[in-house]
This record gives sequence, C-alpha cells and structure tokens, in this order.
Amino acid sequence: MDYVVVKWLHILSSTFLFGTGIGSAWYMLFANVSRDVRAIAVVSKYVVIADWLFTATTAIAQPATGFYMMHLAGYPFHSKWIMWSVALYVLAGACWLPVVWLQMRLRDIAAEAVRTGSTTLPPLYWKYFKTWVALGIPAFIAFVFIFWFMVSKPV
Repeated sequence: MDYVVVKWLHILSSTFLFGTGIGSAWYMLFANVSRDVRAIAVVSKYVVIADWLFTATTAIAQPATGFYMMHLAGYPFHSKWIMWSVALYVLAGACWLPVVWLQMRLRDIAAEAVRTGSTTLPPLYWKYFKTWVALGIPAFIAFVFIFWFMVSKPV
C-alpha cells in the first residue's frame, strides 16, 4: 500500500479516536453535571456504543498503520519520538480499558435508576464516575503529546 494512503488512514483514524474520546467525555461530563438521571442514562448508552464503534476499531488501526508507515518510511523503532509515542499510546490504552468497563457500569446503573423511577443515582455511580474522570485526564494528556510527537518528530 502507498505511504500517502497509509498516512491518510493513520490521520483519519487518529481523528476518529481522539474526536470520539473528546466528544464522549464532553457529553458524559455535562450529562453528569446536570444530575438528570434520564439524560445520564441516554448519554451513557450512546457513549458506550461510540466507544465500541469508533474508539475500539481505531485503537487497532492506529498501531497497524503507524508501524506500517514506520516500515515504509524506514524510521527505526528505537527513535525516541516513536518510543515515546508508543509508551504514551500504551498508557492511554491502559486508561481506556477500565474506562470502557466503567462506562458500561455507569450506563447500567443509570438505566436501572430510570427503570425504577429513581431521580438520583447511588453513591457507587458517583464513585465510578470520579474514577472515569481520573482515568480520562492522563489518557487525554497522553494523546496530546502523541500528536505533538507525530507532527514534530523531534530528534
């Protein structure tokens, strides 16, 4: 496959990956700030779907296209910017895996609250939500730095 095509796929998938993450975080955060149980249930349902459709698929596409571009361009794996990018990607992935589980739990707890007619969410929900936020922050920062390394390719 041509380098430009692979690069385009890499950039496109990074856009979906980062964009879905930012968008999901934004809507999930503000649905929770509203404390409207019905809104939280709806938003968390679609955040989980978006994560599986976009984040999971692009999380696979990113390293596949990235390593293939390295091969095509002749970049050595031991280049510092590549090693940093990979390490930060692993960090972001290590944050994302529990986030997916947390989002499914948040979705289920909110859906149950709606089914039972509750207008509040239990303390466990808010504990999970705080953990979700705490894991999202380092993942976001990692992706910002990954973008920097990919664009600047510092020596």
